Amino acid sequence: MADRPSPTASPVPADDPVSTVLVVGGMTCAACVGRVEKKLGRLEGVSATVNLATGRAKVSHPTSVSVAGLVAVVESAGYTARPAEPPAGPPDPTRPDEHRRPPDGPPGSGGAEERRERDRLLVTTLLAAPVLVLSMVPAWQFRNWQWLCFVLAAPVAVWGAWPFHHRALRGLRHGTATMDTLVSLGVAASFAWSSYALFLGGAGEPGMTMPLSLVPSASDGVAHVYLEAAVGVPLFILAGRWLEGRARRGTGSALRSLAELAAKDVAVRRGGVEHRIPAADLAVGDVFLVRPGERVATDGTVVEGSSALDLSLVTGESHPIEAGPGSPVIGGAVNSGGLLEVRADAVGADTQLARITRLVEDAQTGKAAVQRLADSVAAVFVPAVMSISVTVLGFWLGAGADRQAAITAAVAVLVVACPCALGLATPTALLAATGRGARLGILVSGVQALERLKHIDTVVLDKTGTLTSGRMSVIAVTVPADADADAGEVLRLAAAVEQGSDHPLAHAIVAHAHRQGDGRPLPRPVGFAAAPGSGVSAMVDGEEVAVVRPGELSGIPGRLREAVHAAETAGHTAVLVRVGDVPRAVISVGDTLRSDAYRAVEHLRRLGLRPVLATGDREATARSIAGRLGITEVHAGALPEDKAALVATLQGHGGRVAVVGDGVNDAAALAAADLGIAMAGGTDAAIGAADVTLVREDLQALPDAVRLARHTLATIRANLVWAFGYNLVTLPLAAVGRLDPMIAAAAMSASSLLVVGNSLRLRTWKPSRPRAFGHGSGRPRTATGWETAS
Repeated sequence: MADRPSPTASPVPADDPVSTVLVVGGMTCAACVGRVEKKLGRLEGVSATVNLATGRAKVSHPTSVSVAGLVAVVESAGYTARPAEPPAGPPDPTRPDEHRRPPDGPPGSGGAEERRERDRLLVTTLLAAPVLVLSMVPAWQFRNWQWLCFVLAAPVAVWGAWPFHHRALRGLRHGTATMDTLVSLGVAASFAWSSYALFLGGAGEPGMTMPLSLVPSASDGVAHVYLEAAVGVPLFILAGRWLEGRARRGTGSALRSLAELAAKDVAVRRGGVEHRIPAADLAVGDVFLVRPGERVATDGTVVEGSSALDLSLVTGESHPIEAGPGSPVIGGAVNSGGLLEVRADAVGADTQLARITRLVEDAQTGKAAVQRLADSVAAVFVPAVMSISVTVLGFWLGAGADRQAAITAAVAVLVVACPCALGLATPTALLAATGRGARLGILVSGVQALERLKHIDTVVLDKTGTLTSGRMSVIAVTVPADADADAGEVLRLAAAVEQGSDHPLAHAIVAHAHRQGDGRPLPRPVGFAAAPGSGVSAMVDGEEVAVVRPGELSGIPGRLREAVHAAETAGHTAVLVRVGDVPRAVISVGDTLRSDAYRAVEHLRRLGLRPVLATGDREATARSIAGRLGITEVHAGALPEDKAALVATLQGHGGRVAVVGDGVNDAAALAAADLGIAMAGGTDAAIGAADVTLVREDLQALPDAVRLARHTLATIRANLVWAFGYNLVTLPLAAVGRLDPMIAAAAMSASSLLVVGNSLRLRTWKPSRPRAFGHGSGRPRTATGWETAS
């Protein structure tokens, strides 16, 4: 073929394919996507998936086909292209995230572009509104009204519709037609015919009125002007694309927020001297310092010092991990305790945080199957309408009909088929749904999630921060049964000692003591001492109090031993309180189950969804939580890669998977899943990678989000059915000359208004929930019956 570039001039050898991501600019509709995919697919051994929302094409090609050749193919189709730059590590938040947006992206894809499109829409609205009103209401047509409409319509038809004209001309140069071509032709034809009627056809006479007529005729067709179509088409399409652009903004937020987990600078020791350098300058083998409250700069091994590391945002581990000499540490973890000296073992692209970044980026390159169907329909719709219009003109002229009747019929076909309703069907429903969802504590980020939700049958739930509160708290305080011990007093003594510690367990004990206390301040500890990995001790009210790991259990009372075993079985952390040398209590600390978790999981089951628990936490903790919620499928100790692999495995077995999470460790799985749902209390990376975000504390928002998404999807489908059905009815009427362009424009406007009206019904949507379970109780249950949630 003439447009096939040189890389395929000779047969491509059978070598292993490689994957290349291209940033494609200039795409505005599904027809553009189809053309780029088709052009790339003509190359031997090449397949491509183009995502309009991200402006990226993921291309699988043999090594004999160069990246430059792929770029040349895309450019030959009339678009811009460049290879995406793979990040060497976590993205730099100080640099604009340009690789996430095409340089000639859709409206709303960038701040300056969004402002330009908004200004164009506002000016177009101000100019078009009087034209529409005067043209559609004959009673308001004053003397010379048509010339006022002409003056107002001219800048709309030229400047307001210029984006469509520009892209249509560009497509013409490359032999392609898109929605922009149809819009441009409809506007141009309507304005050109109106100008002819005003200047040469008698429509410019003073006192002319334009009555509504369902059927055009040769005798009065010239007296009609179609300025309402010339301004209405660009007005509705600009509004629809602006709304759609708003919904597609923020594509790169997940990657940008990942960068915020990485340390920006770090203190290193070189030659015995401490230097502060950018974290990007770290080299393998460098020894760097991590002070309390700082993030670990990169993956490494502790050389000296002991502390507790908070890994919840990286691995999902709810409990802090004790780190000492020889312990591996992960970049992005927060140091909760003492000073650490760490030797860097991996930097840049080799770190775990960088791997998470790549997983998120790769997962976001894909495209839904339903979107492919829409692309195919759009690719056929545009040339079909153009062919019908030309055929109608030729048929009427060939049949000896009046020239103005033939032109009127052809213009009516273009006007009535302008895809206003198609352009508004999705963004208006999405806008109404997101507004309603925001009031219900549910944020929906895009329409793709809604399209895929119909087939969702599995929900993968994270534990920490999703089913649980994500915060360490005291679960129980146990004292010996045969001792005269006051649990509240022992808790008060333990909290007094823990005041001197920065450990997360200490914070939980102190906070619980304050909540359970009688308002008295805690005693001040004297002679505080901390033994890393063991516990803390101090003198309180003249007694030596120690809060330590239980260690050997043989020397403590039976009830305290049982409390330690119960805590370990439930996945909690147990600490022993000694007053003097006497064991006085066992305090169990852990992450608590949300009070509404059982109801939410049960509602998901009633919606036909299968719950699966996947967490980075320990097996005992995961099994305990799953048992209380009635979840039978549990995957514990799951790293970010494991969660993404679990999603892929479930999808490979035919499952349609939704993932619910709140941490960076969930971001890759959220992006890879058919539907990602993030908890607002989580990280920006998780929220940016998800399709739905729950912002209210009530976990019941999760099944509510599923119901809202399904209802919104049904509304969108109803809109699309109407938009296509409208064209199926009106196109034949226009083609046989039974529909005046004026009425065609009104029908086109009415179609759009009906779509918008149907979408606005979502603003009053209310979730309908199942009736209470059992005898009206929403408490968790076990195999033996109901029990009270802690």
